[in-house]
Amino acid sequence: MPPDWLQRRICVTGGAGFLGRAVVEKLTAAGCRDLILPRSGDCDLREMPDVRRLFGQMRPDVLVHLAGRVGGIGANRQYPGTFFRDNLMMGVNILDAAREFGVSKTVVIGTICSYPRMTPVPFREEDLWNGYPEETNAPYGISKKALLVMMQAYRREFGLRGIYLMPVNLYGPHDKFDPEQSHVIPALIRKCLQARRSGAGAITCWGSGSATREFLYVYDCADAILAALEKYEEEAPVNIGSGREISIKDLARLVADLTGFRGEIRWDTAMPDGQPRRCLDTSRALRSLGWQARTSLEDGLRETVRWYERETEAL
Repeated sequence: MPPDWLQRRICVTGGAGFLGRAVVEKLTAAGCRDLILPRSGDCDLREMPDVRRLFGQMRPDVLVHLAGRVGGIGANRQYPGTFFRDNLMMGVNILDAAREFGVSKTVVIGTICSYPRMTPVPFREEDLWNGYPEETNAPYGISKKALLVMMQAYRREFGLRGIYLMPVNLYGPHDKFDPEQSHVIPALIRKCLQARRSGAGAITCWGSGSATREFLYVYDCADAILAALEKYEEEAPVNIGSGREISIKDLARLVADLTGFRGEIRWDTAMPDGQPRRCLDTSRALRSLGWQARTSLEDGLRETVRWYERETEAL
């Protein structure tokens, strides 16, 4: 990053979270020393008085908004109202505070869950408004998409320098492996390792395994965020992905191989698959940010499995 960035005060909401941890590591490695990392126990981003107090005291120059309430299909089905309310309120408060306190540049992280259910593959940013999102995570996706509209409106009326990035499904070390909150990769890693350690002959996965997904290593996503801070100035959203699509069935077998699980993989077709396909067109990221993913799925999964094994070997 350019030397002048190293002198700026950068606030990273969700800085202790999965993606936030990677972004903070990258910023620190680049030489940033004035980082603000609000914790939920000290500042509830859903409450505007808390957010206004944070910005009034800390006066950030740059804002990277990563905080959010996230989860897999099960959590989205169980808590749709909570996911909608919390993500919308956090984003609205953060963007309004950025306007009020004159933040010089704001990055908001959206989600590909905002895309319509039947978006043609690969997903292009221009297709974002061509239909309703996949029903199991629509409240979450719409709450995040509303922040894109707000950011663009604030840019036009108030001059807010806001940019909006839409990462594909992330994975990597420090992901959430809790059954209530985990997405597909940490869920598969946990199941396979538990089965291997217990000697179980089979695991059961949701759906048919026919749905496809694209995955991005979390540290590659952090690189994209830093590139956007440095280079991107437009209001149009930007897809951030790896460009590789894989079926959940093939992913499960790959994770089983990497974890050493040799048993049967069963599929519970009574449970939902979610969106049929997800794969992004990332040409805008390459053209506008000079960024593309560098970590292969196999290498990233291998490192994630290695990290999780170390974390759980004593359990």
